[in-house]
Amino acid sequence: MLLLLLLTNAFVLLPWAGAGRIIGGRKADAHSRPYMAYLEIKNGRNTTACGGFLIRPDAVLSAAHCMDKKGTVKVTVTLGAHNIRRQERSQQKIRAGKWVIHPQYSRKDGKNDIVLLKLKKKAEINENVQCISIAKENERVRVGDLCTVSGWGWTSKAGDMSDVLMEVALKVQYAEICEQLSNNFQCQSMICVGDEEEEKATYKGDSGGPLVCNKKAHGIVSHGYEDCLFPEIFTRISHFEPWIQKQLKRFSRKPSWELDSNPECENEEMTLWENLGI
Repeated sequence: MLLLLLLTNAFVLLPWAGAGRIIGGRKADAHSRPYMAYLEIKNGRNTTACGGFLIRPDAVLSAAHCMDKKGTVKVTVTLGAHNIRRQERSQQKIRAGKWVIHPQYSRKDGKNDIVLLKLKKKAEINENVQCISIAKENERVRVGDLCTVSGWGWTSKAGDMSDVLMEVALKVQYAEICEQLSNNFQCQSMICVGDEEEEKATYKGDSGGPLVCNKKAHGIVSHGYEDCLFPEIFTRISHFEPWIQKQLKRFSRKPSWELDSNPECENEEMTLWENLGI
């Protein structure tokens, strides 16, 4: 019956970017999600915010649509935050020196909605700032699994906002439910999450945050539908794990201007990066 009701409406892909908090959730215990990152994205005079999560002291995962902007973009990553509007002693603010958006990312239909950011300096790992493991290529969540999502996103369509980190528990749904809502849903690279009965969801400002199942990040908050908050689409991390590992290896290479001027370095393979926001 739910599917029939959903199919009577015209659904429009609506990537979630902006500021705000989670719908139907609760305040997270302070610093209970030490992997969470708050991304402040400046594009000219416009400033938006997204979530993200630390997977290595110098690397943060988020959603590609958060970074999909024209012109000069500057990104400041805040780690160790609970109340994002206060200058907490636990916070570390680090600029993103560069980032790489998946080459097959599609702005139109939200496919391959993933970006990896390289921090200009490594985060200091402590009780308030820690990395989270990501799902391996062969690891998949199952229908009915209960996972958690955290973020500083909206709590309602009206745009009610919270300064503190919120969290919500969401169930993994059958792929067929999201396939009925959109022909663009791809089971291999996306996860269908959340249901109307629970009236819980992520929303604007939560984009880029992690779907955490069994203490691992399995998904990334990606997009939903304009006329329907439930279910919603998450980027499936396990599908992109080989790509993520490849980019992390490239991040570890020293750029040419940091290499010692000696013959051993002259023939080393270099990777050119687009240095944005520096």
